[in-house]
Amino acid sequence: MEEISILIGGKAGDGTRQAGHVIASLLNRIGYRIFFYDDYPSLIRGGHNFSIVRASEKRIGAHKNTVDIIIALDQNTVENHKNRLNADGIILYDSKKVEAQGLGIDFMDIVKEFGGKPIMRNTAAIGALAGILNLEWSVLERDIKGSIGKEVELNLQIARHAYDRIETPLKPLQKLDQKPLPLVTGNEAIALGAVKAGLNMYIAYPMTPASAILHYLAEHENELGVVTVHPESEIGVALMALGSAYAGARTMVGTSGGGFALMTEALSLAGQSEIPMVIAECQRAGPSTGVPTYTMQADLNFVINAGHGEFLRVVLAPGDAEEAFYTAGLALNLAWKYQIPTFVLSDKHVSESIFSFEFDLDRVKPENGLLWDGRGEYKRYLDTESGISPLAFPGNPDAIVKVTSYEHDENGITTEEPGQIARMQKKRLRKRKALADELNKYDTVNIYGNPESKTALLCWGSTKGACIEVAEMLDLKVVKPLMLEPLPVEPLKKALSGVEKIIDVEVNATGQLAKLVAGQGFCIDDMILRLDARPFTVDDLLGNVKEVLS
Repeated sequence: MEEISILIGGKAGDGTRQAGHVIASLLNRIGYRIFFYDDYPSLIRGGHNFSIVRASEKRIGAHKNTVDIIIALDQNTVENHKNRLNADGIILYDSKKVEAQGLGIDFMDIVKEFGGKPIMRNTAAIGALAGILNLEWSVLERDIKGSIGKEVELNLQIARHAYDRIETPLKPLQKLDQKPLPLVTGNEAIALGAVKAGLNMYIAYPMTPASAILHYLAEHENELGVVTVHPESEIGVALMALGSAYAGARTMVGTSGGGFALMTEALSLAGQSEIPMVIAECQRAGPSTGVPTYTMQADLNFVINAGHGEFLRVVLAPGDAEEAFYTAGLALNLAWKYQIPTFVLSDKHVSESIFSFEFDLDRVKPENGLLWDGRGEYKRYLDTESGISPLAFPGNPDAIVKVTSYEHDENGITTEEPGQIARMQKKRLRKRKALADELNKYDTVNIYGNPESKTALLCWGSTKGACIEVAEMLDLKVVKPLMLEPLPVEPLKKALSGVEKIIDVEVNATGQLAKLVAGQGFCIDDMILRLDARPFTVDDLLGNVKEVLS
């Protein structure tokens, strides 16, 4: 199989991520499918940043530990990553700043020769890389023009000079007969999926790794027709979202675990008042501040059980950009159909990684909830057979739209009468049956690998990509629930039918999915858990699974 992995590293401020984006775009242009992993500490300057661009002729959703080329903009990159290099790999390094065995080019001197800025060393590195890979200059030129917004001609001069320094291509890369695909982060996919489902307003307080949803929607506010708001706190975010949804605006909020902790009172308010609430909860390592720029799958129990009292919610967990697109649209539609909180439970690895993106735009479209027909007296909490009450919004001269955090009757009037309390509790929970019937229309559990295998890897969210590749290598089955609340028990039973050994794979310390499914009678034989705030790579997981099977 034709593929290549390239690592570029340097200090924060060296432009490694931007260079990685250009490299990913360059390889995409010549027909490769891309997975881009970004690793950075919580620092604006200094520290050690690196990105890994993996390009393959087939679809991929994970990176590997080993790489074919290391581009070193500082010495730390060599010291930290030289052990990753394949036997025939190459280190391309800035010869004035780095000592290494490989190909040294004085990137800074090239930049100075053309009067560029120090950060443009990354452009020189990209030019040299294109020469090493034997790519046509026209491809690189088009890529730089499409990827770099400022001082394009200067960057082209620097890249060309470095490109011409490579007399003999050291790792010629074959151009593939495949069309380029859009390159999209998980966060961008969440934003676009919600927009396709009719998103009107996005409200968020910036918190890594969800911040990019806010930035993306704010940057494209006019084209996408979405109002973006940055309030003073996560508490303000959640309460403002309830107010905008009450007024009829399809609204989504975004945060991570620490921010969601502040929203839980508003979550219970949404449950009681039956106001639609969509939350993109992008997990990072905790507890508390934890490791803010790294990944973890440790908020599953929290999201499923957050809030006081008993009320229905939906939790969807995408494993790549395409699932992020579809689940965001589904979450918005289900929230408005059933007037409940819904979650898109992502994590740093899905949210900030870049994927080759294939999607069906027509698969996501707005689906309206039950709207009041204007006849008779309007009752906001009308006790219907399905438990779903017709919606009307303030400004309708024929309806008094009353919502409350207190228990209430059908009109929304406060009550403490036992019969009314029981009636409203039953009404709200009755939605579960209608929701279950609707969810039967969707693929809530996906199967990959060998469907006949007696051994299955059970995973969720961002572990999907690594699990699929390992399963293909070892002829195993992968079972991945897309929906985690309500847990799709019957589809899970069907997917695991005939399986004799279940290996649970998660990026957390306690096996939260394993415990969740064990509560429904499934027997988990082994668990492979990663708890160092890093995602599974393909080669790491391959070794883990082989050890369990031996």
